[in-house]
Amino acid sequence: MKFESRLHAWDVSTAEAREIQRKLAGKVILEDEFDAIHYVAGADIGFESNNKITRAAISILELPDLDEIETAIARQATVFPYVPGLLSFREIPCLLAAMQKLGQTPDMVLCDGQGYAHPRRFGLACHLGVITGLPTIGVAKSRLIGEYEEPENMRGAWAPLIDKGETIGAVLRTRVDTRPVYVSVGHRIGLASAVDYVMRCTGRYRLPETTRHAHRLASG
Repeated sequence: MKFESRLHAWDVSTAEAREIQRKLAGKVILEDEFDAIHYVAGADIGFESNNKITRAAISILELPDLDEIETAIARQATVFPYVPGLLSFREIPCLLAAMQKLGQTPDMVLCDGQGYAHPRRFGLACHLGVITGLPTIGVAKSRLIGEYEEPENMRGAWAPLIDKGETIGAVLRTRVDTRPVYVSVGHRIGLASAVDYVMRCTGRYRLPETTRHAHRLASG
């Protein structure tokens, strides 16, 4: 997979990073803008050597059976500090390096993190989508912002995640009797479709298979 990122520099201060997020948030497309989806990728990050090395992993699965067809791993020195709300600046450079190694371009990427459900409406999934131009979805294990009512205890049930009167994501029950996941639009997809594709990628476990495969690779 080949692409170029000329949107901004990565070696920036936290104040500059927040301003970049505010500017790029206007580029996020919050509606379906994609053709048939055959290849879905999971993206996840791990750290080595006491967080000094960032390890990015990409796993591409084929719908509908979710067979893994390609993987890629990249390692880079960790440069940006851990700052909640700015994880994309810490993680995306290494994710891009991993994506450059792919032979197959995914039709969609599910990120282990937030998308639109972010204080500046520009979480990691939005950032990665705007840079690559790919449809992306944020699938987070925990809430960053927003309020919600607990979804019904049934597979596929979801409730809106709301911040300042705006629906910013979905609190999705992927399995009965398990904690929900937090789904939000990344780029070029609407929220209803984002929920649909997360469920298509989810099997017997709480997390989608895209995330599970990428996490295994990122964790070594």
